[in-house]
Amino acid sequence: MAALDKKFEQAVADSKNLPERPDNATLLKLYSLYKQGSSGDVEGKRPGFTDMVGRAKWDAWNELKGKSQKDAMNEYIALIESLKG
Repeated sequence: MAALDKKFEQAVADSKNLPERPDNATLLKLYSLYKQGSSGDVEGKRPGFTDMVGRAKWDAWNELKGKSQKDAMNEYIALIESLKG
């Protein structure tokens, strides 16, 4: 798993240097895959109605509930590679 961890860390670093900023839906996907890959299933309560950004992030992460951290890492890496062009 060490090799996967290194690739994941590199993809995280690469995400900060993409040629163009991804759209909001892609940013949410990246966020949710990152959180699932690094932390596992979502924890805590869903943010309140007034925190729309937090709520959208929580919902996106919650949709990945049950996905293994390894699978989430691999999907994150593949998505970053596709965005690099």
